[in-house]
Amino acid sequence: MANTQKTFALVLGIVLLLVGVWGFFTDSILGIGVNAAQSVLHVIAGIFGIYVGTKGMGPGYNSSIGWIGIVLAVLGFVPYTAALLGTLLNVNMATTWLHLAIGVVALGVYYSADK
Repeated sequence: MANTQKTFALVLGIVLLLVGVWGFFTDSILGIGVNAAQSVLHVIAGIFGIYVGTKGMGPGYNSSIGWIGIVLAVLGFVPYTAALLGTLLNVNMATTWLHLAIGVVALGVYYSADK
């Protein structure tokens, strides 16, 4: 269980990097809204996740990504900020639910796995 933090950070980093690169070529990935600005953020978060996952520093990443996901989800459910996120980052309701799911899982890993 000691490697759970590291493994989760690495896997999430790889997924975020792939989604970020894919997002440069489309405006929707499986119904999830993306654009260039959001793709840049995903690439950065992905590279960082891969780095900390390979260096064994997963807990901080998992906590950060978890809380960022929760905050983005809450903002996505508030009408004014949801519209702003939609305009700036092409965030739609599917993206908001995905942010919530990733946030909950990342925090679950952070708080339940050995640090």
